[in-house]
Amino acid sequence: MDTLLIISGILLLIVGLAGCVLPALPGPPLSYVALLLLHFTGTHQFSTKFLVVWLVITALVVLLDYLVPVWGAKKFGAGKRGVWGSVIGLVLGLFIFPPFGIIIGPFLGAVIGEMTAGKEKGPALKAGFGSFMGFMAGMLLKLVASGMMTWFFFKELI
Repeated sequence: MDTLLIISGILLLIVGLAGCVLPALPGPPLSYVALLLLHFTGTHQFSTKFLVVWLVITALVVLLDYLVPVWGAKKFGAGKRGVWGSVIGLVLGLFIFPPFGIIIGPFLGAVIGEMTAGKEKGPALKAGFGSFMGFMAGMLLKLVASGMMTWFFFKELI
């Protein structure tokens, strides 16, 4: 049974790391479940404090992943239409032009949203860039969290 839990954990770590780049997969939560699977084996244990801390970190990373692109767009001057355009662009980009659409979609959505609000090309592009930077920051945050959980998994396994 332990071998099945360990193999399942390793597969979840792989999918979790992929999920840091692909928004359809919840990367950090999958990585956290991998830690739990290893914890439930008979030979590898994490402390309760460790698991609670990583649960909180995982929840914060998931929350920030949704907030950081919006904050980035706003920080670079996007209004409501730019923010909504960024969100709509992300969803459409995911389905229309995967995997590049998840990068291009929020940028184009913010630019189009800002231009429909009457902004000039320059400020609209700036808002799109802010959305893109926010998206990249969220992805980096997820990669760091999942990467650290992967490291702890293998550290405990070995």
